[in-house]
Amino acid sequence: MEVRNPRRWLILIVLCLSTLVLVIDNMVLTVAVPPIVADLKASAQDVQWIIESYMLVFAGLLLTSGSLADRYGRRKVMIIGLALFGAASVLATVAHNPGELILARVLMGVGGALIMPSTLSILITVFDENERPKAIAAWSAVAMVGLVGGPVLGGLLIAKFWWGAVFLINIPIAALAIIAAMALMPESKGPWRKADPLGMVLSMVGMAALVWTINDLPKDGLGNARTLIALAVTVVSLVWFVIWELRTESPMIPLTMFRNRVFTGASFSLVLLTFANGGLMLVLTQYLQFVLKYSPTETGLAFTPLAVAALLFNAIGAKLVGKIGNRVTAVIGLLVIAASFGLLANLSSDSGFGMLAVAMVVMGAGGGLAQPAAIGALMGAVPGEHAGVGSAVNDTIQQAGAALGVAILGAVLSGTYTSAMPDSAPEQARRSIGDALASAAQSGDAGLAHTAREAFTSAMSASFWGGTIGVVGAAVLAVFLMRDTRSGASESAEAETDAVLAPSN
Repeated sequence: MEVRNPRRWLILIVLCLSTLVLVIDNMVLTVAVPPIVADLKASAQDVQWIIESYMLVFAGLLLTSGSLADRYGRRKVMIIGLALFGAASVLATVAHNPGELILARVLMGVGGALIMPSTLSILITVFDENERPKAIAAWSAVAMVGLVGGPVLGGLLIAKFWWGAVFLINIPIAALAIIAAMALMPESKGPWRKADPLGMVLSMVGMAALVWTINDLPKDGLGNARTLIALAVTVVSLVWFVIWELRTESPMIPLTMFRNRVFTGASFSLVLLTFANGGLMLVLTQYLQFVLKYSPTETGLAFTPLAVAALLFNAIGAKLVGKIGNRVTAVIGLLVIAASFGLLANLSSDSGFGMLAVAMVVMGAGGGLAQPAAIGALMGAVPGEHAGVGSAVNDTIQQAGAALGVAILGAVLSGTYTSAMPDSAPEQARRSIGDALASAAQSGDAGLAHTAREAFTSAMSASFWGGTIGVVGAAVLAVFLMRDTRSGASESAEAETDAVLAPSN
């Protein structure tokens, strides 16, 4: 019987700290944009690059960093990522112009891509199958804490200090995580494999181009040359990547993992789940600020019911996985999330916070059950030597799903809003609720503001029904493709994948 690492729960704290620094950084930036614009004289294009440069680099490097972690050591890659992330945060803190801040965000994206896959891959190598559900639930809960706490913390720091403080908080967290990792964490890596430089380049170009295309498509459409070029680069790079990975003797990512139906089912369920959740945050943030007139800090605090419910049901979900398995737990959670989207779709412009809080509690409960179970199923189907790559695939899936959710559900929101606005409304007011409220404030037209809020609420309902369809689709996939990964089922799934990955010679 394998001896459990006596430091495993301390190691989990290090992994959670490493994850927390990434989530908080992404969320605090949402409240830091206005003071950054004022202080650095940043244009709208500068702001777009400050936000998207991180996302593009992070998405592009995830698969490569997972492969590097398996090859050179997961702890080593994570520590390098933390050091780079902390150093880049220093650069962001002292940036004097938009160009310096964009450079810092690019470097933070590189550091984040090195950190994220390593955390989950180390987790599944440190914890055995019996304790893994609890560990994954705790690791998942950290993301929810950062999601809610990030904007609140950011608002407080900006009010007390200056916008650079939102990056300054990364430095002590990263430093503490590095020290603890070096003191507590064992190194782990897969068997030595030949490098796959072409696969790395193709994955970086393809994933970065994919995120670029997803972000640009709703804004510019296919009629824009830049979007068409990005789409062409995406298709060519990713198709070439798949062909190359299937033919090369030492692939960066063993695509044959997708022959394991547990891995495939969990992957596509996570895509649809993060698709729905990505759109949720985009839409609800605007509803709270533009319709209910919340400040950015109040908006962050408004997500507290969701976070508390998710934390509570993460713990409940970990126990359920041990009793009824990943598949049933994931399906129950996904159906609960679908119910929460139905509640959200029935919100009106004067619903107030009560009904919204109930919907968010239901959403948090479903997420606490579904996401750790789906991640556990996916990672349970990955052979140990490919833990880094498997974790990177999980991160990439969630990144792509969230980006698709923001793009597609955002387009539904925008299109439905414009259709719901009367033709007599000013052209600018028909583009977005933000423009409508600004126009109404300038002209003193209270009727226009009311009409815009009603139109937005109607559009929000359409977006949430779209999210419902996505989550129900995820539940259907989980029913037919996931297996109960407890005991023998887990062993057979891994054996199946090992057999597929075994060299033919």
